[in-house]
Amino acid sequence: FSSSPNKKGSENSHSENYSMIVLHNDDVNSFEFVMETLEQVCNHTLTQAEQCAMITHYKGKCEILNGELSELKAIKKELLSRGLSVTIE
Repeated sequence: FSSSPNKKGSENSHSENYSMIVLHNDDVNSFEFVMETLEQVCNHTLTQAEQCAMITHYKGKCEILNGELSELKAIKKELLSRGLSVTIE
């Protein structure tokens, strides 16, 4: 819950500068590699990384990080350079 709620439909659910990185499932990377990468690049705990890898495997994608768009762009670039399939939404 937000401390400053908006009226329904008054704004988009995300501001222009607030976004999320979404990890997409692939048939290339192992669970271990994905988890290790999420720990190193996104500062996830082992449990967070494991849960994200499992959700991605079974659901096809998982939101792995939220934040300001300017900050997420560099993280996305690093994840892509390591071979993960990610988008910013």
